[in-house]
Amino acid sequence: MKTLCMDSAHKNLVIVLLEDGEIKASFQEACWKQQSETLFPTLISLMDQVGWDADDLDEVVITDGPGSYTGVRIAMTVAKVLCTRKHLPLYCISTLQLYAGLDENTFVMLDARSKRAYTALLNKGEFVEAESIMTLDEIKEYVENKDIRVIGESELIDFPHIDINFVENFKQLRPLARKVENVHTLTPRYLKETEAYLVK
Repeated sequence: MKTLCMDSAHKNLVIVLLEDGEIKASFQEACWKQQSETLFPTLISLMDQVGWDADDLDEVVITDGPGSYTGVRIAMTVAKVLCTRKHLPLYCISTLQLYAGLDENTFVMLDARSKRAYTALLNKGEFVEAESIMTLDEIKEYVENKDIRVIGESELIDFPHIDINFVENFKQLRPLARKVENVHTLTPRYLKETEAYLVK
């Protein structure tokens, strides 16, 4: 089983090639507002490394948001075209799931601009509390004195930054990905009005 995993929803570009659940090649790098220019050459390079072409793929897994208005659409558009042309199954996970991986009691926060953040509390890849948007002040109050790990853009509330292995998280979360029944109707999940992301 050959799987292509992609994430461009926020500040990073992540591409992972899995074969029978094992990592064959990968790319993880901060590419804020450069995902569209970087995705194709990087994907081609990774495929060349392992000797694959598009006909070898069996499935595609992507993140479907929340995230940047443009960012979420980059990997999603590539996946939709690829899966439509090659008749491949498409699966999705939340951007916040990708950040949390299978860690226990993990609170994820990603900058949503205007002193707000996309948030969720997860445990071993499952949502304990659903995705939402909170102000930074609300987040500070929420995480205070709780036995939880805060990741993502935790520096927004003066918490230490924790590096994340998105490649490994994609591998671990593959069994939790949900299948897209109709690729043509798949749309990004933003959780808010798109204009708010254009403040900066």
